[in-house]
Amino acid sequence: MSDIRVLTGPQVAEHASRESCWIIVHGKVYDVTDFLDEHPGGSKIILKYAGKDATEAYEPIHPPDAITTNLPPQKHLGVIDASTVAKVVKEVTEEEKHRQALLDARPPLDNIINLHDFENVAKIVLPEKAWAYYSSASDDEITIRENRMAYQRVWWRPRILRDVSSVDWSTTILGQKSTLPVYISATALGKLGHPDGELCLTRAAANHGVIQMIATLASCSFDDIIDAAAPGQVFFLQLYVNRDREITRKYVQHAEKRGVKGLFITVDAPQLGRREKDMRMKHVDDDAGAEVQKGQDGVKKDQGVARAISSFIDPSLSWKDIPWFKSITKMPIILKGIGSAEDAVLAYEAGVQGIVLSNHGGRQLDTARSGIEVLVEVVTALRLRGYFPDPKFEIYVDGGVRRASDVLKAIALGAKAVGVGRPFLYAFCAYGQEGVEKAIQIFRDEFEMNMRLLGARTIDEVVPDMVDASSLKSHFVMTPQDNLFTNTYQPLALAQFRNAKL
Repeated sequence: MSDIRVLTGPQVAEHASRESCWIIVHGKVYDVTDFLDEHPGGSKIILKYAGKDATEAYEPIHPPDAITTNLPPQKHLGVIDASTVAKVVKEVTEEEKHRQALLDARPPLDNIINLHDFENVAKIVLPEKAWAYYSSASDDEITIRENRMAYQRVWWRPRILRDVSSVDWSTTILGQKSTLPVYISATALGKLGHPDGELCLTRAAANHGVIQMIATLASCSFDDIIDAAAPGQVFFLQLYVNRDREITRKYVQHAEKRGVKGLFITVDAPQLGRREKDMRMKHVDDDAGAEVQKGQDGVKKDQGVARAISSFIDPSLSWKDIPWFKSITKMPIILKGIGSAEDAVLAYEAGVQGIVLSNHGGRQLDTARSGIEVLVEVVTALRLRGYFPDPKFEIYVDGGVRRASDVLKAIALGAKAVGVGRPFLYAFCAYGQEGVEKAIQIFRDEFEMNMRLLGARTIDEVVPDMVDASSLKSHFVMTPQDNLFTNTYQPLALAQFRNAKL
């Protein structure tokens, strides 16, 4: 390759058409002419920034390496001389002014006393498209609601007259110390909701000894997150497997080299679910879809940001790939997205180090059961075969957790720890790093109270006899309504008439 070219603003500005389209992203110049019709978000959004600096529009809705991964090297034209680029005076829209006023009017952080509060604030202060992407679930959104309701069908059987003056809720997850039996589960595109994105999680987790799982589709680059870590800070990696296995191999081995302690392979997403709130917002433009797709059946142009960022995921992933993963890394391998006892048994027999009982936060197969319900049948099936308990095989649950009591119910039923995603996401969307730290403190306060009232001094003393899960499989049993969740949940909308035509 020749020496890096330095280009000027006027040179780039000459290429501002469909026939020759250059853009600037993060100080580098790219020729995206041939990519216009392949862009999952459509060509219109790119052409809007033709000949200009597109960083501000690009950054919140793309993983940092999206452009370098999708464009061949010959389209990487060089770097921009920043002094020659005309500064675009950003016009502050009425919508942005209104959002700033809402941020200024947020409840003080001292007034936030539970995780539902963060969700409610985030719902109000987030841009509409960001809220739609984060909060959406698939189809009729039954599973996302069931994830929450399932915990209401598990009842406590507390023990009394135990000395609970000192209680300890710390644990280990994959052998790594954690101050909570909770890890921060992977959620994508943090910068949609806060300029610092996932770094809010990293800094807060460092301060409180909590483990962060890094998302494949994070807004911050993997290395930026690791570089922001405290010495010895523990990370796991969530992996969407790329159709190009060489890209996956390099990514996994780079993560291992940088000290990541666990590989969580997402196995419940050979195709992304239809997340209708996201689809209705049409984060992508009306002309989305590739030129090569014309005339093909089933090409959707209205599938929102989720589809626009996920076309690389390999639907051919299968059990036969597990040996390959073992061959490329020494990290513990966990399968994230198990929904049945049969697959839990196969995972154990495949020699992986753990599973996450998860339905992807209700974002994949609607009416899939909750992780907490699946946990009961998984533990029973593994125990029957002599596979449980096994210190070399850990079971985690995620989805629907909003209270420390939810976490303790999962632990009583056999989980080692619980993944919490959206609540931490909403905490930083609403209040940045301080919000995440407050969320961790809320968990601490709730763990202390719940463990004392349960009569459990350590996590090991939270045992099956402390819960009555006999109603868990009965989906129609009467339970008290969770008013906080119900008040925060935004029901799905139907297609709207066009007011301008009326």
